[in-house]
Amino acid sequence: MSKTNLSTLLLKWYDLNGRDLPWRVKGGAHPDPYVILVSEFMLQQTTVKTVIPYFERFMQRFPNIESLAQSDLEEVYLYWQGLGYYTRARSLHNTAQIIMNDYKGNFPQTKQEILKLKGFGPYTVASFLALAFNQPETVIDGNVTRIICRLYHLTEPTDKITDKIRRLAEDLTDSAHASDYASAIMDLGALICIPKNPLCNQCPWNNYCQSKNLPDLEKIPNKTKISKTEKNGFVYLIFNNKKQIFIRKRTEPGLLTGLYEFPWSETPLYPNALNTNLNISHVFTHIKLTLNIQTLHKNIPPTEGIFVNINELSNYPLSTLMKKVINIWLKK
Repeated sequence: MSKTNLSTLLLKWYDLNGRDLPWRVKGGAHPDPYVILVSEFMLQQTTVKTVIPYFERFMQRFPNIESLAQSDLEEVYLYWQGLGYYTRARSLHNTAQIIMNDYKGNFPQTKQEILKLKGFGPYTVASFLALAFNQPETVIDGNVTRIICRLYHLTEPTDKITDKIRRLAEDLTDSAHASDYASAIMDLGALICIPKNPLCNQCPWNNYCQSKNLPDLEKIPNKTKISKTEKNGFVYLIFNNKKQIFIRKRTEPGLLTGLYEFPWSETPLYPNALNTNLNISHVFTHIKLTLNIQTLHKNIPPTEGIFVNINELSNYPLSTLMKKVINIWLKK
């Protein structure tokens, strides 16, 4: 079966079965590159189902590149909170400002120029150019890797055959219909060629898949699992006499920079704090963090920060971890 025929089969399947998504059009590139920019940043390490409501809310507030570039970063955080990986929000905001200031609002359309922007790696560059400008770029994410490995029955560890996977994926890419093809192969991996119990009978490449009906199908691709590091610490809910709660803006470098939080540390900060016997766990990319919730009363801020009414916390961008902390405490 030729590359052209495989691509044609996939595009026909996509035309009938492709997902209707708020950032997607069929039949070519999206007319507004900004829509693709926002969606691609949100979809990094986050599922489509999770992203949709955040995307719609974000686009209502920041409907174009100019409105995002002119906004305050703290407000961007407010509309991003809950999605996690806040470096994406910072990079998106910074990219919007660069496009407005350096490119007069016109989106660059070459790899070299786009890689100068914040938050773009090889996958995001390829996906953005394909979906926004129909350029013949090959997108390779976890879904595409799984499809290629199963289609050609590649059982070697994926980290040892990345170049081979890329060559095979590039060979299949329909350069004339790059936008639709990129969406199609991602949908194939999300809807049909799923990790467990793949729907092989519904796959447009069913008759050509070299792994179909083999006992090792669900073990493909052969990916090395990264174990998570477990860490423990303490988080402090500090109240004043007005029953206001203390929050501070995080300045330390890392994923949560710029967000508001309750003071926390892996080592005790306040020896006189009361242990609530409540614990909250949160999983970051490769870290599982468990915090013991403790309470404390002070009328003067213990560090740089402010006291706010609990019902006003929604006005401040809090990480998912901090939302979990206050929610479990309120339900005690």
